[in-house]
Amino acid sequence: MSAVEILRFALRGLLANRLRSGLTMLGIMIGVAAVILLVAVGQGAADSITSNIARLGSNTLTVSQAFGGGLRAIGPGGGPGQRGEGRRPGATGPRTQAKELSLADARALADPAAAPSVRSVSPVVVAQSQTATYEGASHEIGQLVGTYPSYFEATNKPVAKGGYFVNDDVLAARKIVVIGQTVAEALFGTVDPIGRQITITGVPFTVVGVLKETGSQGVQDGDDIAIAPLPAVQQSLTGFGALDQIVVQAKDADSVNAAEAEITAILNERHGITGTASPDYRIQNQEALRETVASAVGTFTVLLAAVAAISLLVGGIGITNIMLVTVTERTREIGIRKAIGASRGAILGQFLAEATMLSLVGGLFGVAVGVLGSQFTIAGVRPVVVPSSIVLALGVSLAIGLFFGSYPANRAAKLRPIEALRHE
Repeated sequence: MSAVEILRFALRGLLANRLRSGLTMLGIMIGVAAVILLVAVGQGAADSITSNIARLGSNTLTVSQAFGGGLRAIGPGGGPGQRGEGRRPGATGPRTQAKELSLADARALADPAAAPSVRSVSPVVVAQSQTATYEGASHEIGQLVGTYPSYFEATNKPVAKGGYFVNDDVLAARKIVVIGQTVAEALFGTVDPIGRQITITGVPFTVVGVLKETGSQGVQDGDDIAIAPLPAVQQSLTGFGALDQIVVQAKDADSVNAAEAEITAILNERHGITGTASPDYRIQNQEALRETVASAVGTFTVLLAAVAAISLLVGGIGITNIMLVTVTERTREIGIRKAIGASRGAILGQFLAEATMLSLVGGLFGVAVGVLGSQFTIAGVRPVVVPSSIVLALGVSLAIGLFFGSYPANRAAKLRPIEALRHE
């Protein structure tokens, strides 16, 4: 019997029980689609996080108060951190009396003699959830950042219209502000905000620029932000207390480690950190953070794929079950075919072909569903299809068809003609 005839018999056998064959393929389809879609979600999350971190640039360092030092830790670019016990990884010594980050610390880090690898230093204070109003419209700004002009370049925040404030504005403590797209849309709609005055918690600020859209950063809207000169924010809203963070930009990516060492030496001296004492500050290196996050998300993606692969295994078990039922139902047919000369190989090939067709067609439908599903945003993440996951999922589905179909096929091939013909 030729291969074409074997495939024809296998296809006829599957079509004889369309509903049963369809339900069996559904199990394989769900497994393949789940693998592709979950890997795509994991890859999308990894790309999103990496992109958000990359916005700060590979030569940016963020100095913040160590957990437990009395202040909240502020994430990269001004995002809120969490309170907790604060030691730098690896620090084992006793804690000294924590000192808060100050404007004097920032000025010391900007000293070219003490920190030759540092390009710019931006002291930062953050006022969370400030209500802004304009002609009846109201919006609660996620973050109001008070800082220096160098902050825009260090954190990669270009403007879409208008401009930045400059050093003279900082020295004069002018109440001017650069707002994000979310703030601009909420307060002004289609009106050009440049030159217009808004009120932030009762304090008037003039809008001089609108930032380019950056999108969400995890659960936080990266465009729900306003940036103003540091003294203006301190005078009006936060007071002249400690800084929330200091953003330091190294001269280039190759100078990051040297800049970090210089920052550590300066702050240790100013804060009285000696010997094995734990620092009351922490330095966040964006490149190290990116690598850590990428590793964590990679592990998460593998776990998602492993969970989805269980669906494929269940689908394979379904194939075995259905093929065993098929062999039992067609025992008499097998006996007749053997009696008229069908070889054991032909019977084995037919049932293997049926199992493989089920897994192949189910796998192809699964690929289509997985790719189609990845076109939609899932839980705030835009999935990114990984081509290797398609090849792997489809290959595994074929292997499952062959593996789980081999036992029923072998059982059918071993039937003796006389016993099969007696079967009722």
